[in-house]
Amino acid sequence: MAKVTLPTPAGGTETYQTGEPRAFVTVSNGALPRVAYSAVHVVADPLVEQDPWLEARLDWDATLDYRRYLWSLGLGVAEAMDTAQRGMGLDWQTSLELIRRSVAAAADVPGQALIACGAGTDHLPPEAAGGLDDVIAAYEEQCAAVETAGGRIILMASRALAACAASPDDYRRVYGRILAQVREPVIIHWLGEMFDPALAGYWGHDDHDEAMEVCLGIIADHADKVDGIKVSLLDARKEIDMRRGLPKGVRMYSGDDFNYPELIAGDEEGYSDALLGIFDAIAPAASAALWAMARQDMAGYHDILAPTVPLSRHIFKAPTRFYKTGVVFMAYLNGHQDHFVMVGGQQSARSAQHLAEVFRLADRAGLLRDPDLAAGRMATVMATHGIAA
Repeated sequence: MAKVTLPTPAGGTETYQTGEPRAFVTVSNGALPRVAYSAVHVVADPLVEQDPWLEARLDWDATLDYRRYLWSLGLGVAEAMDTAQRGMGLDWQTSLELIRRSVAAAADVPGQALIACGAGTDHLPPEAAGGLDDVIAAYEEQCAAVETAGGRIILMASRALAACAASPDDYRRVYGRILAQVREPVIIHWLGEMFDPALAGYWGHDDHDEAMEVCLGIIADHADKVDGIKVSLLDARKEIDMRRGLPKGVRMYSGDDFNYPELIAGDEEGYSDALLGIFDAIAPAASAALWAMARQDMAGYHDILAPTVPLSRHIFKAPTRFYKTGVVFMAYLNGHQDHFVMVGGQQSARSAQHLAEVFRLADRAGLLRDPDLAAGRMATVMATHGIAA
């Protein structure tokens, strides 16, 4: 099997030998037992003249090809979310162009390609928000743009709202105004402060349980305009508690990249659907596991996903907001893009040690589909850190 020199935690190096890739039985047209969105990354264009920290220039062909790949596995695409580096290099105007192109690409996919698109307020800097009316206007602008493009809305959390809200009532006012206007039910996204420190105290409370009650109240008041909520708090207990408190017909979309197998499997009182960044990195395993569930093979479901959890927990380790680096690195290792360059230069956000462990854990989960290619690319990246074979 392929071999590559990797750094060790003790400060030395080792020769690592890869195992065999796993043969995942995936599905593209069968009915899956859960709604399953992958929050998906973007592919930067490394060849254009630009200031990478200031500009977002995308390789549109590679970016859209990866979305077609996810659809071919039966997964949905959650477009222009934080996994696409929204708020960490990807600006609103580029996000809108991404949404337009992805919605058009979805229309060309045989059958029904599932897609939903992030709408927020990120074109309004928090320090420029003069009050709630500015936040409302910013939400209205982006929601209208997504609807005009033909997309379904994922209502993203707002840094500007977090900065200027003085109480839970301010959240009720803003969300009430927006939900009253949307054409179709939306997915609300509660992104925890571990993903974005600027969102601490969202819903008007630092305590997540108190914040949950505010959010549940808003959803109950506008249940006809809410398809579901994606909760990204990395706490299974909190997600289950909130899931049990949702109005009938409102979905819980798991955003828990630490505990997703059991949350999606569910319990006697219900289950979570999925809207997960890790599904980008483990797409074949996610598709195969859900197909096993569709065949009522729960042992197979857990057997497939269990080895992916250590990988996911490593990719999403604190500082969690840098998880995008691991997601893009997986796409590079597996040949979905020709380089490891990211919008905003975020390929530098994780260390050689971190990337080496991504490689090991991906290999152990059977997720390196071509070990020779992956090992060669790993060696290239390690060489840039002074680690030679």
